[in-house]
Amino acid sequence: LKEENAILRSKINKLQILSETQADRMRKLEKKLEENKIKEEKEAQDLEAMVQHVEQNLQLMTKRAAKAENSAAKLRQENAQLQAELRNSRLEKEELRAGQAGLAAAKQNAEAALQQLLRVTASSRASIRQLLSGAESLQLVADLLKSIDRISEV
Repeated sequence: LKEENAILRSKINKLQILSETQADRMRKLEKKLEENKIKEEKEAQDLEAMVQHVEQNLQLMTKRAAKAENSAAKLRQENAQLQAELRNSRLEKEELRAGQAGLAAAKQNAEAALQQLLRVTASSRASIRQLLSGAESLQLVADLLKSIDRISEV
């Protein structure tokens, strides 16, 4: 009976040691779980801040795109007017060739107007290219926001 009692005490001691080890492990795991929760909350806050920042940038870029579109529309209108002036200048140039006095002076004026119109046309085309580039940038930001939404859903 004493021998059996000693064996049982030995088993109890082993079980107590095992229980303490498991309790320590459980406390460590609980602490790690709490740390992970805090870390996840911080990451969620950081992600939310980043999303808000991206949204603000998107709004700003949208405003810029609207301004660029308005500017492009004005430039197109100005381009059309200048091209009409160019046609008129060419017609005037042809009339002067037909027999008016001072042909050389009118030709110089028409040529200068033509060069100016060509420069303005080139400038308006560059502005239109910039507008298209801005639209591509907006598409890139929109794709980024979609990706962020997918990441946050996961």
